[in-house]
Amino acid sequence: MNRKTSLGAALALITLGAAASAQGTAYVSSEKDDALTLIDLATLTVKGTVPTCKRARHIQLTPDRKILVACTDSNVADLIDPATGKSLRRIPLGDEPEAFDLSPDGKTLYVSNEDEAEASFIDVASGKTLQSIKVGQEPEGVKVSADGKTLYVTSEVASLVHVIDVASAKITKNLKVGKRPRRMAITPDGKELWVTNELDASVSIVATATHTIVGTLKFEVKGARAQDITPVGIQMTRDGKRAFVALGKANHVAFVDVASRKVTNLVLVGKRAWNVALDKAETRLFVVNGLSDDVTVVDVAAAKAIKSIPVGRVPYGLAILE
Repeated sequence: MNRKTSLGAALALITLGAAASAQGTAYVSSEKDDALTLIDLATLTVKGTVPTCKRARHIQLTPDRKILVACTDSNVADLIDPATGKSLRRIPLGDEPEAFDLSPDGKTLYVSNEDEAEASFIDVASGKTLQSIKVGQEPEGVKVSADGKTLYVTSEVASLVHVIDVASAKITKNLKVGKRPRRMAITPDGKELWVTNELDASVSIVATATHTIVGTLKFEVKGARAQDITPVGIQMTRDGKRAFVALGKANHVAFVDVASRKVTNLVLVGKRAWNVALDKAETRLFVVNGLSDDVTVVDVAAAKAIKSIPVGRVPYGLAILE
């Protein structure tokens, strides 16, 4: 190979590497490995791991595109710089944190503290707890409205969604939903809150103007026992026309038409489909499977699983950086 050819080949490799990097990375939390698994979105292969704190669970991006993961056994959130793969700092979250959400400006963390039956407001910059609010037993899901004024927290034991006024840090309503509510999604127009009910095989649909139940979506999976249809993770498309719900031990993900509140497709994935995330183009859905230790990649247009990617032990959540 002459020098010119060699140089051309080297430039081609650099270009390919840059293109792969530009495609982005999926970060998968693992309850058993104290690490995040990194999936290259261009090749759909594991490209490495990043160490983190103990029992990493809920994970999401910050407004400035850092990775934030809650570690239940370390009682902290780990703020990770994706450029270096290193922890920037640990933010105290109180006892037994499971899930969180960030205020729209990224300055406040809202956290569910499972053992304490509390929802905490935490200042991101200082790590100080600003407020602690008593809620029902085993709080989990946390979701803040787009305007930052209203916070929703689920209580698994009480089967409630607590509606909290952020400014006063007061509960304004306790809303009864299905058994063992877990996660939530808000429609892009802000008019509805969708709540997954793990032990009710359902989603409760809440009108945010009145905080009343306006609909219930029940799931059925052919060949699955009703008690194994355990919805947890949920995500909506940016236009609000479609929702995706992970059905837990039923090992499927449901495609839902939001307007009609009907299931349009069921896709077989891994064991205990736990959480879901869409890529930026919304062409691929990533499903985290907690008992088969993998992530299933689903082609959204075809409603078909296209790949299973082994990840860490007991994977929990997934965040995508593109």
